[in-house]
Amino acid sequence: MTSAEKFVAIDGPAGSGKSSVSKEVARRLAYGYLDTGAAYRALAWLVLERGGDTADADAVRSAASDVRLTQRLDPDDRRVVVGEVDVTDAIRDPRVSAAVSGVARVPEVRVGVNEMFRRMVADADYPAVVVEGRDITTVVAPDAPVRILLTAAPEVRAARRAGELVGADQASVAEAMRKRDASDSSVVDFLNAAPGVDVVDSTHLDFPQTVAAVLAVIERSRDADKEPNHGR
Repeated sequence: MTSAEKFVAIDGPAGSGKSSVSKEVARRLAYGYLDTGAAYRALAWLVLERGGDTADADAVRSAASDVRLTQRLDPDDRRVVVGEVDVTDAIRDPRVSAAVSGVARVPEVRVGVNEMFRRMVADADYPAVVVEGRDITTVVAPDAPVRILLTAAPEVRAARRAGELVGADQASVAEAMRKRDASDSSVVDFLNAAPGVDVVDSTHLDFPQTVAAVLAVIERSRDADKEPNHGR
C-alpha cells in the first residue's frame, strides 16, 4: 500500500463538522485521525509566543524552521506538543484562531507542513488515517482513494460553531467564519469539490446521519476497489 492509499481525505469549511465527524469515523474503522489545522495552529501559537505577528512571513518561516511538533494520531488523544510544551488547549485560544490564516498564507511553509502530513500518514501504525483540513483532497493527497468535501449552509455552520463556544453570539461567529473562509480561500479552494471528490452536505443531517453518510462513501470506495477491472 502506498502512502496515498492510506489517506481518507476530508476537506471543508469551519463548522461543517469535519473534526467531530472525522474522529468518529476513525473510531468506527479503527483508523488513525489527523487534524491538520492543529499543526498550523501550533505554528501560529509559536509565532505569537515569540512576540511575533503571523502577518510577518519571516516570523512564520523562522518558527517553521525551528519548531519540533508532536501530534498524535489516536482519535481519542489529541495532544499537540511544541518542543516540550503541551499546547493542546492553548492553540484553541481565540488569539491563535485569529492569527492562523497568516501561517497558511506562506507558500513554502505550507509545502513543508504538507510533506510532514504525508510522512505521518506513511509511518502510521494504522491501516489508514482520516485526515481532515482545508486542502487535503486537492493538495496533500489528491490521489487518495477516498476524498470527501464535507460542507453545510453558512447559517448552519455558524449556529453549530456558536453552540461550541460558551457565550458566543451567532452573528459574531458567522462574521468571524466569513472572514476566515475568505482569507483561507485566497490560498486554497475548500468550498467547492474538485473533480472526483464526493460531497457530503450536512445541512439537513444530524451528527449520526453525517457520520453514516461519510462511512457510506468510504464503503463505496472499498467496493469499487474490489471490482475487477475488465479493461486491463
